[in-house]
Amino acid sequence: MTRPVYERPILIRHQSGMMNKFSRVQAMRPLTHIDGVSVDELVATYGSPLFAFSEKTLVSKFRELRDAFTQRYPRVRIAWSYKTNYLDGICRVFHREGAYAEVVSEFELDKALHLGVPAEQVHFNGPYKPESALEKALPGGTTIHIDHFDELALAEEVAARHGIRPEVAIRLNLSAEAVPAWSRFGFNLESGQALDAVKRLVGGDRLELKGLHCHIGTFILDEGPYREAAAKISRFANELRERFDITLSFVDLGGGFASPNTLKGQYLPGDQVAPSFSRYAEGIVEGLSELDYSPQEMPTLVLETGRALVDEAGYLIASVHANKRLADGRRAVVLDAGVNSLFTSFWYNHEIVPAQEFRGVPEPTVIYGPLCMNIDVVRDTMLFPQLKVGERVVFRNVGAYNVTQWMQFITYRPSVVLIGPDGRHGLLRRPEQLQSIISHEEMPEWL
Repeated sequence: MTRPVYERPILIRHQSGMMNKFSRVQAMRPLTHIDGVSVDELVATYGSPLFAFSEKTLVSKFRELRDAFTQRYPRVRIAWSYKTNYLDGICRVFHREGAYAEVVSEFELDKALHLGVPAEQVHFNGPYKPESALEKALPGGTTIHIDHFDELALAEEVAARHGIRPEVAIRLNLSAEAVPAWSRFGFNLESGQALDAVKRLVGGDRLELKGLHCHIGTFILDEGPYREAAAKISRFANELRERFDITLSFVDLGGGFASPNTLKGQYLPGDQVAPSFSRYAEGIVEGLSELDYSPQEMPTLVLETGRALVDEAGYLIASVHANKRLADGRRAVVLDAGVNSLFTSFWYNHEIVPAQEFRGVPEPTVIYGPLCMNIDVVRDTMLFPQLKVGERVVFRNVGAYNVTQWMQFITYRPSVVLIGPDGRHGLLRRPEQLQSIISHEEMPEWL
């Protein structure tokens, strides 16, 4: 007697009727134009696959964030998070709006300086700041956020060598309800390590402490942890003023604000659960109310926002290469863009829509990329209409991390374009070609 072949069960969200337990059903609509420019025109000009960014959305999100916080707090500084998307054109849009730069490596520091950002308008984070990076940062006036005692000592050596007394910040890690502690970075507040770091800095008398920084995590879907973190930083700032007569010029609450993307395993769609900038602002400012500073002395509030500013501005256009039927009955679509380009598909269920009118009944569909790897799944089972070979789809909310974490793996990386508010469009990054890859290779003389 032969055993029957095991068939993996498939769970599909029930979407019968106008509403169900997964909230209101939204009809899928094609996205034929981005800011008034047709997808067909973009592909005809730049090829497929293609990343496209909306300058109008970049500007509107920045101003929305700025206004939400300046309505509630007197001094606010937004430091654009370079690691989120460090294409020159994207960074320039934010710097044009008044953003500082927040960098986490010597490479990103070089990027910011290359773009003309004044060194004193750069916040330098991260656990790895080699001596060569500090030699650039400290004499130029860049504010480094000290991450560990070894870095503190190295910063003192560089300062002494140049005969300067640079302004620095201390990075803290702390516990906040409902979010895992990011204990890898900075000095722990609750254990007393952060206070020991301040004592060491004050005793060394080479650096001037002007700021405190805390980044509690990423994609935080509740303003409560920010309120708690801001309150703890405020109480610590009060203690430093009382014990060491240190008056801070800024407090930095980092980033981590969520975008409308939907995390894998998340119950509701992301656009229904991501807090508004106003909610984040309310939480943070409530926490900062514990600062024992006069209104004239209130430190600048620094925000190192990335994902929530750029995600909604980014689109990935891809073309259908093939349709298949899997052994379990699901339909499969093969696209010309995979996880090497859309790295965030490993943790998001990205919204994906056709780029042209369509007909027919949606059915369970798996959407694959072009890679000869089983992991190349850009969207697992979802209800999707049938498309013909050569037709196109658009992934929405892909502006964050994809063009910094993408990989040159098996295929070339695609073009990236910016769409201006007046309908103009131009390259942000050229597509890769063979010469792009082999230009950095060398051939040993014996081969």
